[in-house]
Amino acid sequence: MDRKNLKINPLLDTYKEYIQKIDSALESELSLYSKSEFMQPLMYAIEGGKRIRPLILLLASESIGKVDERAYTAGCAVEFLHTESVIHDDIIDNETSRRHKDPFHIKYGYNTSILTGDFVLGLILNISSRLNNPRITRDLANTAMLMSEGEVLETRLETSQDLTFDDYLKVIEYKTATAFEVSARLGAIIANGTEDQIVALSEYGRNIGIAYQIRDDLIDWKNEDKLFNLLVKRSLDPRDIFNHMEKMLKDYAGKAASSLRIIPDNDAKSHLEYLLRLTTLKV
Repeated sequence: MDRKNLKINPLLDTYKEYIQKIDSALESELSLYSKSEFMQPLMYAIEGGKRIRPLILLLASESIGKVDERAYTAGCAVEFLHTESVIHDDIIDNETSRRHKDPFHIKYGYNTSILTGDFVLGLILNISSRLNNPRITRDLANTAMLMSEGEVLETRLETSQDLTFDDYLKVIEYKTATAFEVSARLGAIIANGTEDQIVALSEYGRNIGIAYQIRDDLIDWKNEDKLFNLLVKRSLDPRDIFNHMEKMLKDYAGKAASSLRIIPDNDAKSHLEYLLRLTTLKV
């Protein structure tokens, strides 16, 4: 296996087979639009993604049932939603690199970036109509709205003089955790899980999403555009901020692990637990 790819996506080492199937499903979905002006730009946009959101959806579904074609279709929807958010986030943050290549707006320009985001939302609606489940449609719509709310909130807080950890967590919950949460929940719904199982896996998704973002911010803490960096700069002792962040990371990972207690023991559940261990690796 290409060690460079492992460095970019550490999930490949354990989940290569899942990720290859997810990539195949994404390519099949985009092939429906082979004559579209957006076909090649979208292939560029999805290239190199970790696929952790659709992976969680598949594992959640498998942990209480079995994975079928509908799970892969729903996995495409959550990955496309993530892709759309990345395209717009990179414009807002003036990013100059993404996955070791030019971000979408530098490669294709601002106009195409904005229009591609619009096209992707239509694509997600198309997928949702084929899944033919009002609950799934509602959950995807609510997630898209919350992610947008989180982006606006983050932009406002970047100029706030009274930024708190609660503010920081609210942004994480909206921008990142909600997509993890909907991934796990859709997997549970598609597998016809009980309401208790759907709630438990949703809580797993939300909490691992928060832990995932906290770890990402700890790794990238020198980025001055991050809210976490503002907390560090405004603190009397930065060590207090880092210690609190590491404690929160462990707390939310612990909550995610507790959510899985009602899920039957099986290989898929073990994989969900392993993802948690990856999230809490020492930064």
